[in-house]
Amino acid sequence: MSSAATRPAGPDDLWSVDDHLQDILAGVRPLEPIELQLLDAQGCVLVDDITVPVSLPPFDNSSMDGYAVRVADVEGASEEFPAVLEVVGDVAAGPGAPVRIGPGQAARIMTGAPLPPGAEAVVPVEWTDGGLGEGPVTGMRSRSLAPEGAEGQVRVHRPAEARAHVRATGSDVKAGALALEAGTVLGPPQIALLAAIGRGTVRVRPRPRVVVLSTGSELVQPGEALAHGQIYDSNSFALTAAARDAGAIAYRVGAVADDADVLRSTIEDQLIRADLLVTTGGVSVGAYDVVKEALSYAGDEDEPGSGVEFRKLAMQPGKPQGFGSIGPDHTPLLALPGNPVSSYVSFELFVRPAIRTLMGLDDVHRPRARATLTADAPLRSPKGRRQFLRGSYADGKVTPVGGAGSHLVAALAHADALIVVPEEADSVEPGVEVEVVLLG
Repeated sequence: MSSAATRPAGPDDLWSVDDHLQDILAGVRPLEPIELQLLDAQGCVLVDDITVPVSLPPFDNSSMDGYAVRVADVEGASEEFPAVLEVVGDVAAGPGAPVRIGPGQAARIMTGAPLPPGAEAVVPVEWTDGGLGEGPVTGMRSRSLAPEGAEGQVRVHRPAEARAHVRATGSDVKAGALALEAGTVLGPPQIALLAAIGRGTVRVRPRPRVVVLSTGSELVQPGEALAHGQIYDSNSFALTAAARDAGAIAYRVGAVADDADVLRSTIEDQLIRADLLVTTGGVSVGAYDVVKEALSYAGDEDEPGSGVEFRKLAMQPGKPQGFGSIGPDHTPLLALPGNPVSSYVSFELFVRPAIRTLMGLDDVHRPRARATLTADAPLRSPKGRRQFLRGSYADGKVTPVGGAGSHLVAALAHADALIVVPEEADSVEPGVEVEVVLLG
């Protein structure tokens, strides 16, 4: 672990939220870059700038199904006095025999097909009789059904300016231009651009592998029957989903009973597939808080520099926290409280930035905003603690959702923001501007 943060003077003193986060981020490094196939790189962060090797489009091409013409040949054309042109062939997308357009000539051309030599513009097929000798048509006949459509005459009912309906070479992006900057997260549009410029692979930082474990003998998997004293395990589902939302490849491990040896063994088994481990529950001061029992050690003789430190933070919810590294590769581990709201708020404040740091992103935090508090009564907060309350944010206003209890998971499902009450405040009046963390 790093000593970058300001450590409390004594073991019972409280860490600030900012110092705890600083300590975490100082102990987490971006993953090493790897070369991946395009589809495997989705969601990953680009390591290098990508320049364009070939212009897009690489040649002048038609943006319409129609006829490639010379401007002079269709000047003044109308339905009453159409320009009558000789059709000398078809130009389809893809390779094919070249067609040259001379005076008084036209060629059928398909969308995306290269503009043939001699042509200056494209007239949409709707501006013509389609070679049928009648009025305007709505489309072309299939080449296979009407091969004679590439021959004979076509009547053009409207004039066209030079370059009309022509996509110019490099009009999308020119060769040598910057296609994507290093640090870009590769989504579908970015994958499309890479493919369009001919990149089959790309160098990225891989998506972090995050393993989520919940602890507690009272936890039962959803879908099973509850016995007296049991509750369903929601934390591992929430945090696994949150890790995926942050950009990670997340693995959920079924709830581990309150047994330190079993927990330690389970964590050791998971190290092979983890770039980051997240536990929830068992970090407080109870007799059955097995995460502290299993992981509270300054370091292992076989693993120098490893260890997990458990702390108390000046925040609500989420006062008990743990952070350190374990295993031969010093895999980072964040131990979060077990109450549903505490664990989720802790994830947003500490785990999400750690995941985004592993990805190699510069901006690792949720966006924040200032909002006017709309509430029926003042918000109370313990002085000396930074409180995070669930809220609903819209149009520069935020409204509390549910109470302050750390077990109120139903309210959490309807919140899209966290209302931040600073340490120095013990209440916030309605109408006051507050800081909010935007979750959506």
